[in-house]
Amino acid sequence: MAHIALPEFEEMSPAIAEKARPILEKTGKLGEIFKLLALDENIYFATDGMVQGFLLNPTHLSYDIKEAIALLISKENGCKMCVDVHKGIAKMLGLTEQRIEEILQGVDAISTSDAEKALLNFCIKASKKDNYKILKEEIDELKALGYTDVQIVEAVAITGYFNYINTLSNVFALGQ
Repeated sequence: MAHIALPEFEEMSPAIAEKARPILEKTGKLGEIFKLLALDENIYFATDGMVQGFLLNPTHLSYDIKEAIALLISKENGCKMCVDVHKGIAKMLGLTEQRIEEILQGVDAISTSDAEKALLNFCIKASKKDNYKILKEEIDELKALGYTDVQIVEAVAITGYFNYINTLSNVFALGQ
């Protein structure tokens, strides 16, 4: 049970209810994270913009890599609800059960290129409180593996997004 009262559909602002209606009609329910964000339009729409921009729209990284980041960072942050949600999203995007389980076992267990493993390990390091210790040389190593500046920034932005959403979920005990 969440640590604070979460609004039901009828209590949401008209602008948020408009976004919620199709989800409610399709699935029959709204997730707790949606309800938490629906407490405030500014928070909801700022977060929705990040979801659209980082995760749903085609970007410079594949959906596979973006979902791997989502799963790894959520697991790293101990956000069971986000791991469960992104396991489902990863399946919808075509990731196999085997791939999802590999990701959840950690970067070394993933059957993928050394370049992708390096990017994923970099994201885990970037998610930590001591990320200020990351050196230019570490970014240069990713570039030497073929990643562009835009791809690296995007990977770190997605990492930051998951630190943000995992924090909201964990602090308010969502999905527990």
